[in-house]
Amino acid sequence: MTLGEFFQMLGNNPSVVCFFFIAVPVTAALALIYGKGEANEKPWNYLYSLLVHLAVIPGLFAITLNIYLFMFERLPIMETNLFTQVLPIFSMIATLVLVRKNTCFEDILGFGRLSALIVLVLAILSLMWLMDRTHIIAITFIPFHWVIVFFLVILVIFRFAGKRLFS
Repeated sequence: MTLGEFFQMLGNNPSVVCFFFIAVPVTAALALIYGKGEANEKPWNYLYSLLVHLAVIPGLFAITLNIYLFMFERLPIMETNLFTQVLPIFSMIATLVLVRKNTCFEDILGFGRLSALIVLVLAILSLMWLMDRTHIIAITFIPFHWVIVFFLVILVIFRFAGKRLFS
């Protein structure tokens, strides 16, 4: 099964996708109501960690997919699949807003690793966009190890800028 076939299957069966991406923010809302003031205690911090991971990973993938499809594949916006490309982003935003009302993101288990994943994905997308726009591979004879060094420098810059921006 290819990724396109998987998204086509999800688009043909939207009830599963809708249930998942509506259940995550609804669970976060219920946790906000019933766990008010107890977000840092044992069962609640695990629940918030699970909710954040269940929302951020598909949401980040949907954002990355949208950027790829719109920038590199030149997909028209009218062909956007709402269930697989838009709903995960709204679910992620709603879940993060609801979780943020009851706890600090630094207290959520594994949130630092998710932030590092976001920075890594942004760095890779930036490098891909730069290579696509400048045609650096097609017009130069740069050895591949210099491309890797350039990528690592971009990654360090994004990491440093992210830490300065969010701390």
